[in-house]
Amino acid sequence: MVTFLAGGTGTPKLLDGAAAVFDPADTAVVANTGDDVELGGHLVCPDVDTVLFSEGGVLNRERWWGIDGDTTETHDELHRLADAAGFDAGPRYLPDDAQTAGRDIARWRRFSGVAEFMEIGDRDRAVHVTRTGLLDEGRTLTEATRTLAEAFGVDVDLVPMSDDPVATLIHTPDGTLHFQEYWVAERADPTVEDVEFRGADDAEPSPAALDALDDEVVVGPSNPVTSIGPMLAVPGFEAALRDTTVVAVSPFVEDDVFSGPAADLMAGVGEEPSTAGVADVYPFADAFVLDDDDGTDLDRPVVRTDTRMDDAADAERVAEACAEALEVAG
Repeated sequence: MVTFLAGGTGTPKLLDGAAAVFDPADTAVVANTGDDVELGGHLVCPDVDTVLFSEGGVLNRERWWGIDGDTTETHDELHRLADAAGFDAGPRYLPDDAQTAGRDIARWRRFSGVAEFMEIGDRDRAVHVTRTGLLDEGRTLTEATRTLAEAFGVDVDLVPMSDDPVATLIHTPDGTLHFQEYWVAERADPTVEDVEFRGADDAEPSPAALDALDDEVVVGPSNPVTSIGPMLAVPGFEAALRDTTVVAVSPFVEDDVFSGPAADLMAGVGEEPSTAGVADVYPFADAFVLDDDDGTDLDRPVVRTDTRMDDAADAERVAEACAEALEVAG
């Protein structure tokens, strides 16, 4: 049995080849929910859905989000209506009192659907409508996620990190932005002064996530701050990692990051943006998988391979290195 911690695109890319190394029936994936948003009344879980669509064989692999070949007629019509009414197209937060009203899971991350700032495909939107409907019927986020996974024929056990609200907020010189505003609307341009995981202190890991953390764990090459950080901020999560065997794949080659805003976010929270910095952030990791060109000297066992993943064959190579690292760490 093995569990992957997933966020962004790094771990989903690794999962592309993991099935050739780890039996999907014995594999769990715990997905980050810190960057979820409620958009137009529907709960959108980007990191959960990237795994859902990838493992379900429908992911748009050019973008690494959304459903391949999806149409955007509803999204386009929302923008036509907004333009006709003279509304701005930027992110439109609901009023402060609405941020803590309604369903708890959406606290501190509610956006209006007017001129929605995230492009949501039509089939993609059906997933969010179904998820939100299941939550309103009284299901937990874990139960809703497993229902959707079954509908997409996903073989791994995909579960959220928590059934409670945790919102990733980016503090900048010009104010506080939800991670999706920072990443999607602002293209990660604002300077990061700090990152807050609002609600984490009062959240708990989902029971399914805690069960999964009893097994060996692979932390994929996801963003350490905004993909894995929300999980570590939930009380009990990091303690569970300390009690099991953990291997982490660095998203850096020394101080060069493969993709995304990880370097800026690491610097923004006072950590060195490098493989050495990742090791500092992951004191619970028993071993690391590093790129062949990464000469970082760590105080824990290291397995090296080419960690760039452009296709499933690359991902299988990295997954094999993870299996080797688990043996070394164990």
